[in-house]
Amino acid sequence: MHRSTVFSGRRGIILAILVLAGVALLANWLDPPPPPVAGAGRASDGDSFRLGADRVRLLGLDAPELFQHCATAAGARWPCGHAARDRMAGLLASGPITCQPQGSDRYDRLLARCTINGHDLGATLVSEGLAISAGDYWTEQQEARKARRGIWVGGFDTPADWRDDHPRPPGLLDWLPF
Repeated sequence: MHRSTVFSGRRGIILAILVLAGVALLANWLDPPPPPVAGAGRASDGDSFRLGADRVRLLGLDAPELFQHCATAAGARWPCGHAARDRMAGLLASGPITCQPQGSDRYDRLLARCTINGHDLGATLVSEGLAISAGDYWTEQQEARKARRGIWVGGFDTPADWRDDHPRPPGLLDWLPF
């Protein structure tokens, strides 16, 4: 004996997709994105900063780690991590920042896209060669690379590779305010 169900055949697949899409839309509607945060920021490193009591990590890019060095075209070392942090500090000093949080990371930092005076902070850092694209800002990265700006002037380890090669002992820098 054959028993027909609502979710059998082509109609069933279409109905199942529509039900799942409806559930996803309802979940999105019930869980709206966090409200924007704004104010004056203080740089922690090239891709994170404090905004009041909040710690913020920019989405879509990865900047050299604070103590990371890169190579010039001649092979000399330069402190690209400090340069990225210093540029972040300069940008943050240029005006109030507005961030749209997209969630939090494992360090309880807000993950956000941020603007200063209408300019995307992440796009600026990547276009100046002080960060690499990590999901966004591919056009800015290609322009910086072609123009040999910042880290693209010579050799460098990606920030992720540098972190892998220089693991931070637990608790070593926990006293720092970022």
